[in-house]
Amino acid sequence: MVCRNYSPFFSVLNCIFVPQMANLSDIQHALAPDLDALNAIIEQTLHSDTPLMNDIVANYLRTKGKQLRPLLVLLAGRLFGGVNERVLHAGAAIEMLHNASLIHDDVIDQAQNRRSVPTINSVWDNHVAVLVGDFFVTGALRCAVKTGNSTILEALATMGGDLSLGEINQIDNARLHNINEQDYLTTINKKTASLFECCVAVGGLANDAPADDLDALKRYARLMGICFQIKDDIFDYFDDCAVGKPTGNDLREGKVTLPLIHALSQSQHPQHAAMVALASSQQLSAQEIATLVAFAKENGGIDYAYATMKRLKQQADDILGRFPHSETTEMLRSIFDFIIERNN
Repeated sequence: MVCRNYSPFFSVLNCIFVPQMANLSDIQHALAPDLDALNAIIEQTLHSDTPLMNDIVANYLRTKGKQLRPLLVLLAGRLFGGVNERVLHAGAAIEMLHNASLIHDDVIDQAQNRRSVPTINSVWDNHVAVLVGDFFVTGALRCAVKTGNSTILEALATMGGDLSLGEINQIDNARLHNINEQDYLTTINKKTASLFECCVAVGGLANDAPADDLDALKRYARLMGICFQIKDDIFDYFDDCAVGKPTGNDLREGKVTLPLIHALSQSQHPQHAAMVALASSQQLSAQEIATLVAFAKENGGIDYAYATMKRLKQQADDILGRFPHSETTEMLRSIFDFIIERNN
């Protein structure tokens, strides 16, 4: 049993259902040969005859993060026959597209650090960072072509569009002050969950997975992606240097996420009208952000977010139950557990 110490407002609920944290490093170690081969493809693909680009890319790739997305590609490949060159190139394509989106996000957010390392835009400038992000996209396309599977290309294109549309939806929701759970879930389905789904899709497509089985695994991964974003959003309600962003950063950017959405849905609360009006403000002061954060915590928002992840995890477990028990399915379950219980 694991109890998080983010806040005294956490109820005993969080100590009841959250499983022992999955050991992601064990999964990374078990898949290390394939993950190393995938990363080698990325490095080879992004090598060019331009010294500046090579220096920037090499420095960026030194910090790889958790690499959850390529791990999911590899596990989907294993589930449907094994890891081969098509799976490796599909995984490399996903990882390069994901990193391209992060590089571009850093430009949009004017971020100074990512994974405790200075961002490309902070070391150089936005112009260089956008071009490097574009170069990652072209590398992803080259790897996708090497799979020899047009359906993989189609999946990657659809996912890229969903990521953009999800971000636009989020901007529009903030602009129109759409504060409801359905709009929130629609947005994170596109901006986050679509990438997780695409990971297992391309891993399965590379091995000609049966359509029904692949659809089931895609549903599993989509639920995983939704939980990933909900957990990310929970971080915004607590100070934690490991997360790397201050409390209330989402609210500062006009993003109202699940904990506060739930608290604001309680129309009988005596402060309901005042809190809805505050959450709909164009610009919030530090004190106003602190007020909304406290309101979300004190009115069950964090507990509700955890309960939502628990419900989605149960749905996901039921889906994964259609597959024979194996080391691969256990790794998929462990990654889902890790996503819910991670610290950053």
